[in-house]
Amino acid sequence: MTKGGKYIVDDQRSVLIVEDEEIIRKSLKEVLSGEGYEVGEASCVADALKLARERDFDVAFCDVQLPDGDGIALLKRLHQLNAHTCILIITAYATVENAVDAFKAGAFDYLVKPVIFEDLLNKLDRLYEFRNLYFENQSLRRELSRQGNLDEIVGSSEAIQAVQDHIRKVAVTNANVLLVGETGTGKELFARAVHAAGPNGDKSFLAVNCGTRPVELLEGQLFGLRTSVPGGGQTVEEGLLVHAGEGTVFLDEIGDLPLSTQAKLLRAIEYQEVLPAGGSEPQQVSARIVASTTRELAREVAQDNFHEDLFYRLDGVKIPIPPLRDRIDDVPELVDFFTAKYSKQMKKRVAGTSSETIRLLMSAEWKGNVRQLDNAIERAVMMCEDSTIEPGDLPPDLLGLGQPLPDTEDLRSALKHYERLHITRVLRQWPDKREAAKRLRLGLSSLYRKIEELGIDV
Repeated sequence: MTKGGKYIVDDQRSVLIVEDEEIIRKSLKEVLSGEGYEVGEASCVADALKLARERDFDVAFCDVQLPDGDGIALLKRLHQLNAHTCILIITAYATVENAVDAFKAGAFDYLVKPVIFEDLLNKLDRLYEFRNLYFENQSLRRELSRQGNLDEIVGSSEAIQAVQDHIRKVAVTNANVLLVGETGTGKELFARAVHAAGPNGDKSFLAVNCGTRPVELLEGQLFGLRTSVPGGGQTVEEGLLVHAGEGTVFLDEIGDLPLSTQAKLLRAIEYQEVLPAGGSEPQQVSARIVASTTRELAREVAQDNFHEDLFYRLDGVKIPIPPLRDRIDDVPELVDFFTAKYSKQMKKRVAGTSSETIRLLMSAEWKGNVRQLDNAIERAVMMCEDSTIEPGDLPPDLLGLGQPLPDTEDLRSALKHYERLHITRVLRQWPDKREAAKRLRLGLSSLYRKIEELGIDV
């Protein structure tokens, strides 16, 4: 069984049988059910895909020839829905060409009609042994990789790949960089990636929040401070810009800097020197500046809240950081990462996340972005009493789970309530109905019918 990208050994093994000949389908189901397998059955491609969308299967048996398609094409569709489903092709003609086509498409093995049940059960035993070893190996690889680089960027969506490509191009130049994005998107993580990918990635990375008050304390942190010592002497404490050497100084929320401090920072960038507070001798600066902001700095310049020259010094190399709603496909990987992180911290054996929980997390609004997801999983690991995070372990207000269900025990009413809630969330994230229908795996006309039936306000 797959749980949030991880494989969890489960006593209840699940198999999907896709076979149009009823007598073969029923015989296979009877044998497998007798061996303790949970079995789903379908007589055509459409029914198989419907079942696969509703739940996960460990294994699928697919006949090569089906009334509305072929097993090889279905194999590819099933892998798109769940990459962890292992598929065995059933064929009436065992030829080298058939076997090659099946293996090229990603089949684990194939069976020849008439199916010999002993052969079938032996193949299933070998398959599950392979799955257990494969997913255990994958889990160890991910864990070792993360231990080696705590600041790695998690995610493989197109949006994140674009950011990583941008970072690779600008990091090697050692130019100053501006990261722009909503709160909670992980801008410091990306700043560390810029630093690590640069020519001085082995040097210091120092961070400061530009909203620090009082201003004197902030300027002392950045530029240094001349102080008196016992005996009448004086000493200069280095600011971060000097102390970082050839490393990187990360200025978090640079839009919060007072105008007077902005002018001093501009001089440090233009002339590579700073004057410590109370000092008379400038100090040389060679650190790289990586700044971040949630504000629209061009608007701040127009409103005289941000120094125009400093804006142009920083805006030349700007990297937009996408909000989580624009990289929703990264949610399973992020959940996997945070689950491992907090399980280790709390010394709990939480091994993964149920498919239902992942689907709910992928339909959330995430106004707080990755930080909100991080906090949600920390709470879920804390509340989890089993090895798998379930919807009830999540914060009640996160996905509207705290909303009352209809005052009825009728299952249909409860399902309609959840259906309305889920479709409304998806439409909020993807207002384009064609894209929303695609995400919901509905036809466009079916989506319009659901909107009308459930009284959804669009």
